[in-house]
Parts: sequence; structure tokens; C-alpha cells
Amino acid sequence: MSSRIEDYALIGDCESAALVSRDGSIDWLCWPRFDSDACFAALLGTPEHGRFRIAPQGDIKRVTRRYRPDTLILETHFETADGAATLIDFMPIRGRNPDCVRIVVGERGRVAMCAELILRFGYGAIVPWVRKLDDGTLRAIAGPDMVVLRTPVHLRGENFTTVGEFTVGEGDRVPFVMSYGPSHLPVPEAFAADAALNDTESYWQEWARKGRIHGPWKDAVSRSLITLKALTYGPTGGMVAAPTTSLPERIGGPRNWDYRYCWVRDATLTLLALMNAGYYEEAQCWRDWLIRAVAGRPEQLEVMYGVAGERRLTEWEVPWLPGYENSAPVRIGNAAHSQLQLDVFGEIMDSLHQGRRGGLPASEAGWDVQLALLKHLAEIWPNPDHGIWEVRSEPVHFTYSKAMAWVAFDRALKSAEMFGLSGPVERWRALCREIHDDVCDKGWNEKRKTFTRSYGSDDLDASLLLLAPIGFIKPDDPRYRGTVAAIERHLVVDGVVLRYDSLKSKDGLPAGEGAFLACSFWLADAYLLLGRRDDAERLFKKLVALCNDVGLLSEEYDPRARRPLGNFPQAFSHIALINTAFNLTRAEKPCEQRSELPRGTAEGAEAVTSA
Repeated sequence: MSSRIEDYALIGDCESAALVSRDGSIDWLCWPRFDSDACFAALLGTPEHGRFRIAPQGDIKRVTRRYRPDTLILETHFETADGAATLIDFMPIRGRNPDCVRIVVGERGRVAMCAELILRFGYGAIVPWVRKLDDGTLRAIAGPDMVVLRTPVHLRGENFTTVGEFTVGEGDRVPFVMSYGPSHLPVPEAFAADAALNDTESYWQEWARKGRIHGPWKDAVSRSLITLKALTYGPTGGMVAAPTTSLPERIGGPRNWDYRYCWVRDATLTLLALMNAGYYEEAQCWRDWLIRAVAGRPEQLEVMYGVAGERRLTEWEVPWLPGYENSAPVRIGNAAHSQLQLDVFGEIMDSLHQGRRGGLPASEAGWDVQLALLKHLAEIWPNPDHGIWEVRSEPVHFTYSKAMAWVAFDRALKSAEMFGLSGPVERWRALCREIHDDVCDKGWNEKRKTFTRSYGSDDLDASLLLLAPIGFIKPDDPRYRGTVAAIERHLVVDGVVLRYDSLKSKDGLPAGEGAFLACSFWLADAYLLLGRRDDAERLFKKLVALCNDVGLLSEEYDPRARRPLGNFPQAFSHIALINTAFNLTRAEKPCEQRSELPRGTAEGAEAVTSA
């Protein structure tokens, strides 16, 4: 592929999404939902695996692009020797069908344009039957899927590709409206592209106005919130980690995962980001999705779910796609979904507790679900697990996992006491003490003066930066200071933070990956808790500068090659950006909300080892 990860921008309709490159090509599109088969898969293969490109013919002198303010409407401005034209891309917020609209606007002179459409289904494998209907509509059908394209441009077929040429002068507007529908139903109804543009712009701007966002980082926070909204599956409230699969954590490597699912790991930080920004409706929908998804037998709890709460996320490999820059395999589904990860119990309890503290309406089944999960956790917390990073090696006793088991019982105690909920509080109090003592005894390395990745290990893990924000230990405790210092020495590369040292830690995969951006924001939060505000601001500015030209962040970053890595855009990175911005600018700080430290200060806070 000629386009790099940072060359893409996101458009979406809160149910599906597409990535548009700087050269005017849609190279990845999932219809009718995030986790369904992609109509276009050029991102992970070649143009022959499906793409839709509209661009000037011949040499392009200059390309600039932007989102219209407070929207998810993308404008790409092309300049040529003969003039200038703008390509407007957006997905209208749903009617009956998902749609992708592209409008070419002539700005200056006369610009010769070309359109190329390679329709494929089934992740680029299936060539549909394409024919032109009597009204000029192009219809493509294969099995259950149908796509129609309407445009005034004359299109023709060449070697299983639809192509067309046209010219735009100043003031000309040429629309391309592509719609998806089930193949057994009539073709989706036509609509006016410009009217849909106006409606879509109004929708996003009205949504943006609901936010409570101020301060020097307003633009970055607003763009991150719009991105999170775009990654939310509207019908259920679930938020996918990313709209893509198999963008590599190391170019040419096998760490290529499907992120089009909803992670329980992200629950609390997502909830706080939404509530603190004023988006209580979205926060409640996320909370309600979480309760529905995890409801059932506690021993069947999963670490991630489909957008509607699906549990069967069987992983398989796509042999016909070579992968982004030949990073194979391309994976669909995620085998980690059924792992035991003890941290998710703490995330569920913490997010539901924070929802109560934040004033979200009570959930009828929420506390009953929590009681069942806590009863099961009381039995299994001493077991090894696969940890927050979903290692594909044998389970071990991860320090952060045990600390999050402590969080589960600590938040249950706090909810019981603050909101008059009934439960075995003395049993929970005893478990808090037992787990806390266990972690401090077995997870602390006295020789290295740091908490370690797992019991008895010398390795480090960036998740340990969260020990103070989750309230497990005071920020001014020498053990936390020692842990932050050790991570600075051994996991920071050119100012950004690795999750762990994959060269030393046996995680079941070949070594090598980029720095994890969410962890880098966590280090900025740790600096702030330690009173190192200048360091926190300096790191935050560096991380915000890693956004691409339209404000999007990937999952990881290669500090040596200076390029983004991993699935894109990544919700966890944008959630971390929002929370760190609020930590830096607000009295009510997310890093203190979770630990329930006194407002505006970390100094002198009492350690929370029991209720």
C-alpha cells in the first residue's frame, strides 16, 4: 500500500465506518456494522481487494484536508496546474440503509477528475455481479449483500472495475451516493446528497454543542469525543476499540488483531471521559450495554464482546489478504475473548460505582449482576490469568490483575456504604485486606524498588502506572514513586511508553511492537499525581502532537521510525487523551475520581486498603 496509517481519516454513521486516504481513496469500509464483512479491503491487501477512489487526473500539486468544525465530515482539497477541487466525504446518520456520500466541488479553474470503484465483498474475496438499472443506478449483488451507486457521471466497466471521467469547474457539484442493503430487498431509495450533507452537519454540530469542554486543549478533546461517538454502535451503546482489524503493532510482524469489538477493559475510563465531558446519555448507554453484555453465569464472563453483546468471536485467518505492508496474518475475530482476565471484574465494579457517583439512573439488574460476579471472583482471584494485555502464553499471576481484583471488592464496599446497597460487606472487607497484602508481598520487588509485572518477576508493565489512579496505593508512597521511576528507566523510548518489554517477557508471540499510546498518557497522569506538573504537560504536548493532520490517534507509535502503528483510530488512545487533558485542566480529575482522593490534590491522601 502507498498510504501510511496516518494518511487516513475516519467517516462513519455510528453503526459502520470507512477510512479515507489523503489521495481520495476509501480503502476500508465495513457495512452494515463495524464487525461485518468489509466491502473494501485494500487497506489490508491491494486495490483489487476493493476500493473507491475519486481524485484529479494527472499530477496533483498540493493536498490539504480537514474535518468541518465539530463534525465527522471530511473535506480533501486538491490543487492541480489547472485549478482546484474539494472532495467532501461523509456517512449520513442512518435512515433505513447505511450510505456513503462523496461530493466533488469545483473551486477554481477546471479540474479533470477520475473515479475508480472496485466493489468486493467478504474481505475482498467476492466479486459481485454488477449491472446498470434503467434509471442509471449501478447495482452490485453477491449472496446476501447489495451495493448501489448513483451519480450523474457516466460510468463503464473495465476488467471488473467501474471507472469514469468528468471535469468540474468553479461552482460545480458532482455527487456520488453509495448505499448498502440486503440483496433480497428492493434497492435503497435515492436521496439528495446536498440535503443529506446539511442534515449530517447539523447532527454533528448539535451533538458537539452538548459537551462541556473548555481550556487550551479544547480542539483535541472535541475531536477525540467525536471520534468516540463515531466508534459507538448507536443501537446498543457499545463502543468498538477501533473500526479496523489487523493493522500491525510491528510492520511485518504477526501481532495483528481484530479490534472491532467492545472491551470491558476500557469501561471505567470510557465512562469517566463521557460523563466529565457532559455526555451522560452516551455514558448511560455504555453502562447499560456493559450490564447486558456481562449478564449471565459469572464463570462465562468474557473480556470483550460484539457490538450487541455477542460472545462467539471465533478467530480465523484470511489467507488471500497479504496484510498491511505484508504484515500477516490478517485475523478476523479475536481468540482472546474467552481468556480469564481478572482485571475485568474490577473494571465492571469500578465503572458501575462511578456511574452511581456520577448520577446515572440506577440500573434494575446492575447490583444483582455485581453480587454474582463478586461471589465468583472471591473463589478465583488467587488463580493466574492472561492479564490486561491478553498474552497468548500460559497464564501467570499478573500484579495489575490482582490489584484490579482488589478494586472489585473495594468498589463494592463503597457502593454498599454510599448508596445503601446490601451485600456481604465484612467478607468483602476481609478480601480487600487479603488481596492488598498479597499484592504488596508478592508483586513488590525489594531489590529493584518497584512493583513488577507478575509475582516473582523482574519485568515491568506500564499498567502499574494505574496503581495510584485506581486507589490501590497513595501517589506519594515510595513504592509508587519507585515504580514510576523504574518504568521511566526501562519502558520509555524517546518519550513514549512500551506496555512491557516484549524482548524479555514471554507472551507467546515473536518480540517487537510499538509504544502504546494510552500507557504514555498514563505516565503523564502519574507525573501529575507526583507533583511533576511540568513533566506532565511536556509529555502531554508531545503525545497530542502525534495525532495526524485531522486529529486522529492510532493504538501504538514507533518512536524510531516515527510512524503510527496498530489499529486506527484507537478509542483507548483518544479516551486517554481526554482524561489526561481533564487531569491537567480541571479540579475534578479522573485520576482522583477513581481513587477518590481529595479534589485537586494527591498529597496527604490516605491509603485505601479497606473500606
